[in-house]
Amino acid sequence: MKWYEREIKEVEEMTRSHFTDGLPEEEAAKRLKQFGYNKLDEGETVPAFFLFLAQFKDFMVIVLLVATLISGLLGEYIDAITIILIVLLNGVLGFIQERKAEKSLAALKELSAPQMMILREGEWKKVPSVEVVAGDIVKFTSGDRIGADIRIIEAKGLRIEESALTGESVPVQKTEAVLSGEDLSIGDQENMAFMGTMVTQGSGIGVIVATGMKTEMGKIAHLLQSAETMITPLQHKLEQLGKILILVALLLTALVVVIGVYQGHDAYIMFLAGVSLAVAAIPEGLPAIVTVALALGVQRMIKRKAIVRKLPAVETLGCASVICSDKTGTLTQNKMTVTNLWSGGKTWGVSGTGYEPKGDFFVNAKKVDLKTEKTVQQLLTFGALCNNAKIITSEVKEGLLGKTKLRYAIDGDPTEGALVVCAEKAGITRRVLENDYKIVEEFPFESTRKMMSVIVERKKDGKRFVVTKGAPDILLRKSKQILWEERYQSLTPQKEKAVTQSIDSLASQALRTIAIAYKEIEPNANLSSAEAVENNLTFIGLQGMIDPPRPEVKASILECRDAGIKTIMITGDHIITAKAIATQLMILPTHGKIMDGKTLAKMSVAELEEVVDDIYVYARVSPEHKLKIVKALQAKGHIVAMTGDGVNDAPAIKAANIGVAMGITGTDVAKEASSLVLSDDNFATIKAAIKEGRNIYDNIRKFIRYMLASNVGEILVMLFAMMLGMPLPLVAIQILWINLVTDGLPAMALGLDQAESDVMRRKPRHPMENVFARGLAWKIVSRGFMIGVVTLIAFWLTLTQDPDNLMRAQSVAFATLVMAQLIHVFDCRSEHSVFHRNPFQNIYLVLAVISSTALMLIVMYFPPLQPVFHTVGLNVREWLLVLSMASIPTIALAGFHLFKRK
Repeated sequence: MKWYEREIKEVEEMTRSHFTDGLPEEEAAKRLKQFGYNKLDEGETVPAFFLFLAQFKDFMVIVLLVATLISGLLGEYIDAITIILIVLLNGVLGFIQERKAEKSLAALKELSAPQMMILREGEWKKVPSVEVVAGDIVKFTSGDRIGADIRIIEAKGLRIEESALTGESVPVQKTEAVLSGEDLSIGDQENMAFMGTMVTQGSGIGVIVATGMKTEMGKIAHLLQSAETMITPLQHKLEQLGKILILVALLLTALVVVIGVYQGHDAYIMFLAGVSLAVAAIPEGLPAIVTVALALGVQRMIKRKAIVRKLPAVETLGCASVICSDKTGTLTQNKMTVTNLWSGGKTWGVSGTGYEPKGDFFVNAKKVDLKTEKTVQQLLTFGALCNNAKIITSEVKEGLLGKTKLRYAIDGDPTEGALVVCAEKAGITRRVLENDYKIVEEFPFESTRKMMSVIVERKKDGKRFVVTKGAPDILLRKSKQILWEERYQSLTPQKEKAVTQSIDSLASQALRTIAIAYKEIEPNANLSSAEAVENNLTFIGLQGMIDPPRPEVKASILECRDAGIKTIMITGDHIITAKAIATQLMILPTHGKIMDGKTLAKMSVAELEEVVDDIYVYARVSPEHKLKIVKALQAKGHIVAMTGDGVNDAPAIKAANIGVAMGITGTDVAKEASSLVLSDDNFATIKAAIKEGRNIYDNIRKFIRYMLASNVGEILVMLFAMMLGMPLPLVAIQILWINLVTDGLPAMALGLDQAESDVMRRKPRHPMENVFARGLAWKIVSRGFMIGVVTLIAFWLTLTQDPDNLMRAQSVAFATLVMAQLIHVFDCRSEHSVFHRNPFQNIYLVLAVISSTALMLIVMYFPPLQPVFHTVGLNVREWLLVLSMASIPTIALAGFHLFKRK
């Protein structure tokens, strides 16, 4: 229903309401029973127990449980207990994350007003907002939160801040007048007040036209319920890897057992060896290492002002190909700032952004002293006088030394705040104005007049003035004179044209223009109405303002572009403003296109898909539009990151591959729906998150490369020995020990590895890229093959020299396999070769390798452990054989790679 198009009388009839007396209590109770309470549905909730059980359906978790059973059968109870603890830890973490997601709707519910002032049976009374019904007459004033969707029937200087719905922080002037226009966006429906928005100025009366899930806020709640949660690329790859590993492990293990038994080896010994190889082939540490790598990444992210709510989010952001960003407060500072002044044919530039009253004034890029500029002083003085905003300062401590710094904020309308700040930059403070002038009367801003006026009395001589600010075109019509070159002159058509050209020039820069005018009046002048005083004014000039971009955002956007990531700006602002900001931030290239909400609304997701790659800016959009944009981008194969801060962003944040919410200005709804929260509201933090995400994925690939190459080496040394009719080079306990101890510590240390130098100069990974892509499979097989071969050669050489001492030959094979893996781990740090990076850069890896070497030596030289692990101490010649053979896989293949590059 387009309530904004309906006459007030028509609205009264359609809602079956009574504007003079309100609804009878009996009728209200009847409607409440029929249509339900004015609250948002939470949807069906899954019982906590079933939600917890659902965490164990993952394929890799099933693989872990099988590994636990096998370890238990082998008597490796410590290993079995460790794996069970890993499974439970993963389950608890997943359970906590999913329960957090359920808070999204709870946070949304809190935006509804707790009580509303309504008219029932001729009396105004406060009623809980959940009990109001369509047709109730409601009264609201400054500071009230709107508790339902309302058609306004009376507005007195009414302004409502709708950023929770539209994303725009500038309060909207409201009216009771009928509006025309097809499919007006929420921000353009000036005779409507919506649930969850806040009254910032004036008062109003209206009739409730929608409650609960039928409100605009309710539609968002429905979108939030229906928005699908995407599976992350990492989860997909792990599931894929688990299936491959289980298949390979079973085939190779069965092959080793069958060949061994066929060649006459003891069936029980071969079964134990086969089961040990199965445990070795499945890297049961994978989910644990991934969790640790992600958790460590999260800790680093916190230091960079980003709070990760869902562990896989860091990795997902690392492969994001598109960032959809809300403009207000994310790309811009959310602080309206005057940047240009115009008066009497002259233009001044104003430096300084934000609410701190520091800045300079310029003419033709030359700094000027305003003490000699009386015209502009009058423009700033009257702009600050016709104003209710105040600058508020508070002291905050920064850094370890607790250095005190002043923080500035605005109490009042952001537009009025911008005028006050600009005046204070010129030394015209609130204290100075209060000493010089006294406010006699005020006529608040109204949408019908599009202006605000105050009657002031100058204390030194008792003279009274009407000071007016408002829409430039309106004030121009109300003026008879103009202050031109510091003289009062008639407002001739030529001068009127000059003013109009200046208004157009400021508007083309996406500046919002406010005009200032005044006139002197007699002490006994008629002050009965605004119309009585707002005429025959003297036009002083214009102040142009904008919500300026954050200074660090442009560099971040360019760095994201270098990393192959497209930034899209989504805003409720008008196209001219959106285009200016996007061009300034270099979001909009020369070939880039802009689309508005009306055009977007008429398109299906499929139609949008065809053009979505060409569009860089979306203007005048609603929550449904944002969700459509995200879905169209995802359908084109993009990994989409959606940033935002308002309630309107929440459905798209949830539907995106990764949702990024603002921590300071962000609503609870946006935060609860997100995967990542920026505690400093800084777009630049996303760049750090992307770098961290890419590094974490690289580290996980390093871990997979190291673990699987090691496992391939273990399987192949056994398989080749069986095929050649040789004795077993390793016993079951040695295979398990290598798999659990040697692999574990260095693999953990790889999760702490620093990013490679080119990590932010690569294009994003393709969303469907296989985890073994970019040569990883070849590296695993080639290194694993070489590790297996050199271990077998070392075993064979030792056995031929002393055929009766199988344990010595197995000890040599054991040491060779361990050392080959520990040398190979340094090769895994680089996508290129072991020579590409400083091996001592990752001190944790160096310590892990030393620890694993020490543990190997204890097993080989500590007498009580020698019979358990079937080992003996080696002599110097045997150690030379072990180290020379162990170095071959890494050094030889790295040398070949280096030669090929040259």
